[in-house]
Amino acid sequence: MPQTITEKILAAHSGNDSVSPGQLIEASVDLAFGNDITAPIAIERFKEAGIGKVFDRDKVLIIPDHFTPNKDIKTAEQTKMMREFAKEQGLTNYFEVGRIGIEHVFIHEQGFALPGMVIVGADSHTCTYGALGAFSTGVGSTDLAAAMALGKLWFKVPESMLFNFSGKLQEYVYGKDLVLYTIGQIGVSGALYRAMEFTGSTIAELSMDSRFSICNMAIEAGGKSGIIAPDKKTEEYVKGVTDKPYKVYSSDKDAEYVEKIDYDASKIEPQVAFPSLPENSKPISEVGNIEIDQAVIGSCTNGRMEDMRTAAAIFRGKKLHPNVRCVILPGTQQIYLQCIEEGIAKILVEAGCSFSTPTCGPCLGGHMGVLAAGEKAISTTNRNFVGRMGDPKSEVYLSNPAVAAASAIAGKIIPPKELK
Repeated sequence: MPQTITEKILAAHSGNDSVSPGQLIEASVDLAFGNDITAPIAIERFKEAGIGKVFDRDKVLIIPDHFTPNKDIKTAEQTKMMREFAKEQGLTNYFEVGRIGIEHVFIHEQGFALPGMVIVGADSHTCTYGALGAFSTGVGSTDLAAAMALGKLWFKVPESMLFNFSGKLQEYVYGKDLVLYTIGQIGVSGALYRAMEFTGSTIAELSMDSRFSICNMAIEAGGKSGIIAPDKKTEEYVKGVTDKPYKVYSSDKDAEYVEKIDYDASKIEPQVAFPSLPENSKPISEVGNIEIDQAVIGSCTNGRMEDMRTAAAIFRGKKLHPNVRCVILPGTQQIYLQCIEEGIAKILVEAGCSFSTPTCGPCLGGHMGVLAAGEKAISTTNRNFVGRMGDPKSEVYLSNPAVAAASAIAGKIIPPKELK
């Protein structure tokens, strides 16, 4: 029976020769994790159930990243709970602020996520690891508690959608633009509980950092997961971060998809998603005159080295607009250090940017860059819902790092080429 990559992974993890969309299965989990918002709830449910030990102390990760460094007493108590639970359970993978970063950058950077895995995290952007060819999806805190205890969960096998991109990308177009364009075309419910599989000559040419950005935002189209079949780039990346064994899966040529969509990537401009949904994407040429108060460059979507280098190339020798503040969020401490070593941090700080310890803070309106009423921000994050980054009367426009950096310099949203 022909199978998609997603179906093959779920079949292998549930002891089946094959699975079909809509089928309920019990699948083993290779990695389960939570952050400082979701893990405390999972820990409470875990203890209420009277469970003594996690199923595997090497496969459960507890990662403080949303309100780190702790912004107040409540968040300090949350991370204290996580720290104590990790110690009680003897977890091998608990990392404190200063030794970690944003979960969806840190986890693959450190080689925890691998091709062919089933990965669950109590955070919606867990779909990021599909870029490695894993089935990776977000779950609720109660499900995380079950996964931590049992090492397996129930799943309904999702239908798969195939997105085929062909053509050479225009200048200043990255993976972020491809996924914003896709969401703009199908809507925020266009892939509801479906596996979004990305393929084609354009995807093959993308860097791994751009692929992570694409899969990261599958949830913004309602997707259960995003996935890209592993290729030589994937395997080179994995070999660069770990020597752990893994298994590569790919879709059969005659696998069935609920929908197949072809895009000519050469016609896609840098995208800007207008408030207050990611589906409100427009090509940069149609944005108009929108002045901004803040720019945010980083997050689990665009906080990788490609993003830092892109921003630095735009900012080099230039200054922030006097009416704009810019927050830079490297995804991990390792990326932070590399930014220092490559001179990127110097370029960005000299331009007037605030260079932050890795944190999710501004993305969810938690701290380190909250917006006031009436303020507008251009952001490389993944969501621009009402009140997402602060006051409900503020506005967030989503873009790639090049657009965000150029806009921070100009004081309004512009194409990067206008700075040349």
